[in-house]
Amino acid sequence: MARISSMRGGRPRSFKAEINVVPYIDVMLVLLIIFMVAAPLTNPGVIDLPKAEKSALPPKEYIQISLKLDGEATVGIKGQKHNSDETETVADHAALLSKLRALHGDNADMPVMIAAEKDIKYDDVIQVISDAKKLGINRVGLATKQ
Repeated sequence: MARISSMRGGRPRSFKAEINVVPYIDVMLVLLIIFMVAAPLTNPGVIDLPKAEKSALPPKEYIQISLKLDGEATVGIKGQKHNSDETETVADHAALLSKLRALHGDNADMPVMIAAEKDIKYDDVIQVISDAKKLGINRVGLATKQ
C-alpha cells in the first residue's frame, strides 16, 4: 500500500479501500416501504369469471356424466326418449372412458353434459372434458344449478 506523507506533519497517511453501504441501506429501506404500501392495493385472489346464460336451445338427448367426490361416476343417456334408469355406475376413470367411448360410438352426434359435486377437484372435471374431446365429442357442456 502506498504511503503519502503530508506537508504539515511527518506522519504518513494511508488510503482506506472500503465501500460505504449507508446510502444503499437507505435506498433499500425506501423501496421496502413502497412495496409494503403498494402490496395491499392489489388482490391476486379475486378472479373475474365470465357470466354464462342458459342455453337457448338445450339438447333433447344427451350423454350425462355425473362425477362424485368419492371417485365414482354415473354415465347414461338422458332425454325425452330415454329413462333415467339407463345410467351405469363406474368405479374409476378408465371404466368411465370405456363406457363413454361405447356410448359415443352408438350415438356419434349426441352431446355430453358433465355434472359434478361442488367440492370435487377442478382437475377431475377438466380431465373428463379433455378425454371427451380426445374421443371426438365436439359438444361438451357443464351442468349447473339454476
